[in-house]
Amino acid sequence: MLTIGQLAERSGVATSAIRFYEERGLISSERTTGNQRRYLKSTLRRVAFVRTAQRIGLTLEEIGEALATLPDSRTPTKSDWHRLSKAWRPRLDEQIRRIELLRDRLDGCIGCGCLSLKSCALTNPHDDLAERGPGAVLLDPRRLPW
Repeated sequence: MLTIGQLAERSGVATSAIRFYEERGLISSERTTGNQRRYLKSTLRRVAFVRTAQRIGLTLEEIGEALATLPDSRTPTKSDWHRLSKAWRPRLDEQIRRIELLRDRLDGCIGCGCLSLKSCALTNPHDDLAERGPGAVLLDPRRLPW
């Protein structure tokens, strides 16, 4: 069993993040009679799984859903990672497509740099806000719809 400090040191994750992961149900601990958290060593692999999934852009909700598919909330194995990463591929392909589109549209804004054009390709990609006037309408609290 590991203390929260040991888990943090060995995983390279702050204790606050470990507590947050636990609150979100991504990892679990047992409590001592003094109400201190104790983690199984296998929690290191779950934390590594969470961190890796975050690095590729998955939300904590998506990570939680993936971990929930594991029997008895066990630690992910290599085959689990293969299965889950295969399922994430279409989502990642879409994310890559959006980033490439953003990169390609970025060139149009470098000339002015203001990001406040009436039809800015970055802040207003489909010109949805044109009827509300020019400028950074989402940043002006007087122009918010609510």
